[in-house]
Amino acid sequence: MGKVKTKKKIQLKRMLPYYLMMLPGIVYFIINNYLPMAGITMAFRKINYRLGIFRSPWCGFDNFKFLFASGQFGTMVRNTILYNICFIVVGTVCAIAVAILLNEIRSKIANRFYQTVILLPYLMSWVVVSYLVYAFLSGETGFINNSILKPLGLQTINFYQEQKYWPFILILINLWKNVGFSMIIYLSAIVGISNDLYESARVDGASRWQQITKITLPCLKPTVITMFIISISKMFYSDFGLFYQVPKNSGILYPVTQTIDTYVYNALMNQNNPGMSAAAGFLQAIIGFILVVAANALIRKVSREDAIF
Repeated sequence: MGKVKTKKKIQLKRMLPYYLMMLPGIVYFIINNYLPMAGITMAFRKINYRLGIFRSPWCGFDNFKFLFASGQFGTMVRNTILYNICFIVVGTVCAIAVAILLNEIRSKIANRFYQTVILLPYLMSWVVVSYLVYAFLSGETGFINNSILKPLGLQTINFYQEQKYWPFILILINLWKNVGFSMIIYLSAIVGISNDLYESARVDGASRWQQITKITLPCLKPTVITMFIISISKMFYSDFGLFYQVPKNSGILYPVTQTIDTYVYNALMNQNNPGMSAAAGFLQAIIGFILVVAANALIRKVSREDAIF
């Protein structure tokens, strides 16, 4: 018995530095992810600032009505879901392609340089990105109008008044900004693939393209599925900076840029009701949970070993 206790003390002493390193992350996780869950009650209360959150009167589902009663609800849901589908499909394909191309670069200096350049937009604030986009799309001083269309004798375009261009603009901007982060995840998975597989394929006379299609892509399957499930959980969310900052909250663009998040923000600016915001967030969380469970169940039926749970 004494030897067992001594052994446990030695193990605890050896692991103590790792536990201390974990502590800040655990504390942050609890503060950021669990303590705010108490605020869920705001979705079912009529908030009175004088009384506080937990003493404010209950209002049932009244806070949810503003979403469903709005004539723009269908447009909001359509934009949120369709944009996210495009982001998932286009982003996944491009991130995998970029990761494979970077993996083919043998020069370490060139590889690090390209990784940095591709990742740099991800580190930018949406405020900075919105000004960069405005520098390109401005009707009066924009690069596209002044440096491309006018010299060619073509009619200039007021992008912030034309709805038809913005689905493509938003997809392109989202891809440019976020492909670097996804690329790193897929590149890490590619680097982890055993070189023995590629050596065996080369001995058998497989071309580089065949190695990619028969080895690299199948080995990326678990990573793609995990990223897909994570993305599905955010299907009812939208990147507020992308849909609010970049289009400059232009009212004429609402039919193609209005999402649930931007609508809630604009409604709060006019009505100053945090209960409405809490209701929208609660609804998004519930739907996100349902989508994750459904996506995982579907994947488990197709390929049980690739399911997360």
